[in-house]
Amino acid sequence: MGPLRPTIALTTGEPAGIGPDLAIALKVPANQAHVVLIGDADLLAERARLTGHPFDAQPYAPDQLDGTGVSLLNIPLASPADPGRLDPANAPYVLALIDRALHGCRSGEFDALVTAPVHKAHLNASGIPFWGHTEYLAEKTGTPRPVMLFVTPAFRVALVTTHIALKEVSAALDPVSLRTTIEVLVHDLESRYGLRNPAIGVLGLNPHAGEGGWFGNEEAAVITPVIRELQSRGLCVSGPWPADTAFIPETVHTQDAWVSLYHDQALPVVKHAYFDSAVNVTLGLPFLRTSVDHGTALDLAGTGRAHVQPLQAALDHAICYAQRR
Repeated sequence: MGPLRPTIALTTGEPAGIGPDLAIALKVPANQAHVVLIGDADLLAERARLTGHPFDAQPYAPDQLDGTGVSLLNIPLASPADPGRLDPANAPYVLALIDRALHGCRSGEFDALVTAPVHKAHLNASGIPFWGHTEYLAEKTGTPRPVMLFVTPAFRVALVTTHIALKEVSAALDPVSLRTTIEVLVHDLESRYGLRNPAIGVLGLNPHAGEGGWFGNEEAAVITPVIRELQSRGLCVSGPWPADTAFIPETVHTQDAWVSLYHDQALPVVKHAYFDSAVNVTLGLPFLRTSVDHGTALDLAGTGRAHVQPLQAALDHAICYAQRR
């Protein structure tokens, strides 16, 4: 059983983006958790001045936590950060935030991790190979199959493939990847969310789930055999469902979670319906990690116009489920 009042690490993300703005605007539910913001102290103070948010976090002292409130674990920038202006000198800083939080989660110092958005293209252009938090954390923890799950107030949807080109999806969709994604999803829905033998709906890859093979053979060659195998093991898995009707009101509530085969098969639905409240959860890791489902919004950094609700939802989700460990 984990602590009643968990300690949550929150990385403040790309310093030129809205991550720092959002971090200082968060509200920690009274007497429920202690949140450790990980970032540059001067940067956060400057964003508080620019956005008009009061901010008074005490320096992080792990031996003096009272179980509630907010503290700041200061990691200095390499170079001062201006809102909206990416600086290659600060690319290593972004990874330093993640690495410090990761160390704390693995050692038991932190009970969960919440991540503000980073700029993947900028990191790669700066010479740091980085395809996303999900992939990075999986590599660092030796997690063989991380699963990206999006949780909304109405439905959950997990991805088989994540940040790859659309033309590569069919080749990446093999029985092992599909099977293990569903297995990780079922395991974590049971262990983290308390769902017993959850109902899982698997989407088809092609229009109309292949239309009996006329629009593609991935359903017959890969998806259906995996579904039948898992059904034979007693798992409540169904499909392949046509993706264009799976998320209509009459259908979406019939499953505890959906399995989407590629990023933009599910994410447009998630972001259209629940942009401010959807939470990105990484399944399969040895600790709980949540995040937003949006990017760095460089044009909004320092303006005070960025919406805090998505990061607040990610924090609230992490607190809730860290308390249930």
